[in-house]
Amino acid sequence: MAPIRVLLVGESWVSTTTHVKGWDYFTSSEYGRGTGYIAAALSGDEFQFGHMPGHIAQSEFPQTIDKLADYDVLLISDIGANSFNLHPDTSAGHIVPNRLKLMQTWVENGGGLAMCGGYMSFSGMNGAAHYYRSHIETILPVNIYTFDDRVETPEGVIGKVVEPNHPITAGVTGEWPPLLGYNETSLKAGATLLATVGSDPMIAVQSYGKGRTLSWASDIGPHWCPEPFLQWEGYTRLWQQSVRWLAGRI
Repeated sequence: MAPIRVLLVGESWVSTTTHVKGWDYFTSSEYGRGTGYIAAALSGDEFQFGHMPGHIAQSEFPQTIDKLADYDVLLISDIGANSFNLHPDTSAGHIVPNRLKLMQTWVENGGGLAMCGGYMSFSGMNGAAHYYRSHIETILPVNIYTFDDRVETPEGVIGKVVEPNHPITAGVTGEWPPLLGYNETSLKAGATLLATVGSDPMIAVQSYGKGRTLSWASDIGPHWCPEPFLQWEGYTRLWQQSVRWLAGRI
């Protein structure tokens, strides 16, 4: 059987720091990615994993259904809606395809899409991720708030499986390691809740047309998802089974 073709979009950043040393100062910048653990979880012959960083996605994310058909599963993580809506050609005043709407059609035709939590996921910090009232919200199993939806839990919060018989959560036993935060959402009517964090959805799924969608409310890497969670056997199991389910393999 052919490997499941997975594309992770986002999960990258550039940080700029100003250093002040007495009268003098200078700036430095650093590029970072949070892909190490998810890439390791989806390694091996069963999966064909690719990553498109946020600064690349703005111009290079597919603009046609045919190009999206190169993938079985899309994972959107910590990249705001503007990066899809504001293609460089749009800023130059040209008409281009609506890539959020394109993803909706791709899922309707049989694709599998997950949104993972972060400061630029769902509603995000100060509402800036801006997926509420979008084509992506339409296909997800959760409703997205119109305000800053972050729930910061530096003291740790424990996720809990509530549907152990689903293919995604099958075999995930014992207490979860703590998470340090998540995006608050509400479950849509007709969607299936698989796990909670606090009193909110952690993992939820639904079918949409011929395709499937999933919401994962916390990070897929630091900081909300700390080392004990990332090194937990359940992390790899959950993500491998999630991708299989999204691709229609289980």
